[in-house]
Amino acid sequence: MRLKNIHVAMLVENLYQEMEIWVPVFRLQEEGAQVTFIGPKADAYKSKLGYPVQADLAARDAVGKHFDAVIVPGGYAPDLMRTDASLVQIVRDHCQSGAIVAAICHGTWMLASAGALPGKRVTGAAQIRDDIVHAGATFVDEPAVRDGNLITSRKPADLPQFCAAIVSALAEKHA
Repeated sequence: MRLKNIHVAMLVENLYQEMEIWVPVFRLQEEGAQVTFIGPKADAYKSKLGYPVQADLAARDAVGKHFDAVIVPGGYAPDLMRTDASLVQIVRDHCQSGAIVAAICHGTWMLASAGALPGKRVTGAAQIRDDIVHAGATFVDEPAVRDGNLITSRKPADLPQFCAAIVSALAEKHA
């Protein structure tokens, strides 16, 4: 229970990659963290395979709230997320505040939309490598990359390293 009293926001939108939400959520809950699901609306969202997740909060209601970490899953969801100004603002605010912000796979798109990538070393889905580079970051082909308060990962197979990096960063920051 290393993460007792830690509050994490998991961003949600339709067409998310199932493992990239549920594996980190369960891993963080194992450590005692409280996870809040935030979507464009406080509504249900379906994964690429139709698996539902219920958003606890609408993004506009979460702007200005502090979370110890914000996690952006992959799938096609980040492409939809970055059209919601409130979701982008949540990511931007937490990047600037020094909170842990973690993105996996196509989730790195949200870091680009939030203006958080210039000068950073990050990874993400190989398909968005050019987007990452054009947003000012150095693309690194590694399972999990931490640069300051940003943690990024490439794909579902990297979830063990991604989750370990998030848990470690949160435990270190709140020791």
